[in-house]
Amino acid sequence: MQDILEVNNLTMDFGGLRALDSVNIRVAAQKTVAIIGPNGAGKTTFFNCITGLYPPTAGDLYVRSQKGNKYRINGLKPDKITQLGMARTFQNIRLFANMSAIENVMIGLHCRTKAGVIGAILRDKKTITEEQSVVQNAFDLLAQMDLTDRANELAKNLPYGEQRRLEIARALATQPQILLLDEPAAGMNPNETIELVSLIRKIQAQFQISVLIIEHDMKMVMQLSDYIFVLDYGRLIASGTPHDIKKNPQVIQAYLGEATDA
Repeated sequence: MQDILEVNNLTMDFGGLRALDSVNIRVAAQKTVAIIGPNGAGKTTFFNCITGLYPPTAGDLYVRSQKGNKYRINGLKPDKITQLGMARTFQNIRLFANMSAIENVMIGLHCRTKAGVIGAILRDKKTITEEQSVVQNAFDLLAQMDLTDRANELAKNLPYGEQRRLEIARALATQPQILLLDEPAAGMNPNETIELVSLIRKIQAQFQISVLIIEHDMKMVMQLSDYIFVLDYGRLIASGTPHDIKKNPQVIQAYLGEATDA
């Protein structure tokens, strides 16, 4: 099975601080992979590097497109990386607060549209048909997130859990090969977390995509993940299946506590 994401010796320096130190990570097609570690371990910095927000100090980053072509993404802008099939959500929700739910999803869809400025001005049949398709696809994605009745609500007026689901819908609208979720369960109560686990499983099965997740909820990580990478002070200290990670003494001591029933 081919890797959708390949990260070789990723290093990120901020002045004299090394936030990531020669990190190597692979994400295979249609697998769920987790990155765990304490606050400050470099997890979100890793996401920011591979999505084009930070230019890495060293290392090579590769993404495989929907057509199976492998692209080096070092130095590419976030929108170009999104077009190659990588989408993300953020630890702190970044919706367009004063736009409706459906408008937020439509923004995600526009990276796959073909109509240009001339089409928008002339309003030819092809452009109108594409716009209608965008609206319908946006409604379909909202339905899959159980947000149909919220379509015309301003994003800022949605409850926290629904804002999380809307952000995932917007990411899915870009038609990714790999979906990056940065602490999606943060701020959720136990029932919302259980629903989120079911949602992520449904998304992966329905869209046949890979999922790369950063999460502190170890129960959620162990339930969802096919493979786990563990970061500590920017270094990769362990990797393996959930079973392997549960039994790794260094991981148990540093992150999971002395008990192994997390």
